[in-house]
Amino acid sequence: MIKRKSSYETKINENMRGGEGLVKIESLLSPDELNDKGRLFAKITLEPGTSIGSHVHEGEMESYHIISGIAEYDDNGETITLYPGDTTHTPVGGGHAIKNAGSETLEFIALILFE
Repeated sequence: MIKRKSSYETKINENMRGGEGLVKIESLLSPDELNDKGRLFAKITLEPGTSIGSHVHEGEMESYHIISGIAEYDDNGETITLYPGDTTHTPVGGGHAIKNAGSETLEFIALILFE
């Protein structure tokens, strides 16, 4: 199966998880396509100053893979700068947040899998 970019479902979330600005979410695979083992496999886009607020993952884990831009990442209260090629892992019960800390668009892949 091949999915073309033109077929991706795109959503815009405002102030996501209490964050700032508009978050663009392009769904790469649906939960059905993930065989109901997860709920998200998407490309996320944050313009400068935009963020996804702090949240905890119960019954699921989440990973981010930075494609472009610079991020300020909150890993359970520890702030870390992320660059293209970096990957995060938030295990079940862990918390995180992310903000575009640069002057360019921040793009990353997000994957949420169930416990």
